[in-house]
Amino acid sequence: MMKAGIDQDALIAMFAEASAKQGEAVRKAVGEATLRALQGRELTLENIRKVVKNVTEAASMGIARNQAPRVDVEGLIGKALAGIDGALLQAVEANRKALEQFVSGGVSLTEKPLKDALANVEKMEDVLFSAVAKASRSAGPLQGPWQDALESFRSKGSATGSQAAQTVESLLGQAQTMLREGRASGMKAAQAMLDSYAALASGVLIGMSEGLRAGPAGASSDGARAGASEAGGSAAASDGAAHAAPGASGRSRGGETAPSRSTAGGAGKRPGASGAKRGAASASRRSAR
Repeated sequence: MMKAGIDQDALIAMFAEASAKQGEAVRKAVGEATLRALQGRELTLENIRKVVKNVTEAASMGIARNQAPRVDVEGLIGKALAGIDGALLQAVEANRKALEQFVSGGVSLTEKPLKDALANVEKMEDVLFSAVAKASRSAGPLQGPWQDALESFRSKGSATGSQAAQTVESLLGQAQTMLREGRASGMKAAQAMLDSYAALASGVLIGMSEGLRAGPAGASSDGARAGASEAGGSAAASDGAAHAAPGASGRSRGGETAPSRSTAGGAGKRPGASGAKRGAASASRRSAR
């Protein structure tokens, strides 16, 4: 049964049959399932909350059905949390790459779509904790183990929270540098991209994932930048066509995002770039709907 992009039956079956020795496989499977669900929708806090809640519920049902003589409940719950955290870490990274495309082009972080996106990045760890806590209340006898594991996880700090803090600090510093250099973007050309920011970030997330599967280390980063640039360029071009007038071409070029830095061989030729383009196109279609 698919719920919020999650194949709950598959997750339930996995947890129902999992043993203590399969902990790492469980973590990886949960992370991949969470990431696939996030890729299938716009990268908003509400969608993230729904996905995390459904993954938590599936894990609870599966563990409750596990008939092994000595089920390591705490261990399985810990691996489930680690898998969810790993997927949200990728979501934070996708937001960072999408935001960098705008900031490097001179768009101010005070623009409402970017300001909201940055605030959402800061809230992502809280969404993780609150969604798991809410789902665990309906876990029956497993509520206690979930709460204990969540408290332990919270005290150590999640990878999502750590990366989110670094992302905010880095972007604010980059924005200050752009301000000092006096760079400013043509907002008319950038508006189409700003209006569909969540879809753009989702496209970057897809590109990152496909780059990881298709290419060597570093391809995912290049692919994500290419995906964001591709989505941005398409949106800016659409805006320019809709407002055709003398000088429109110049304004459109002013609103384009800064090109990615290439490494040897050219980032555009890496496997991650083509994956990112497919992801960005998918995001654009979701946004259009």
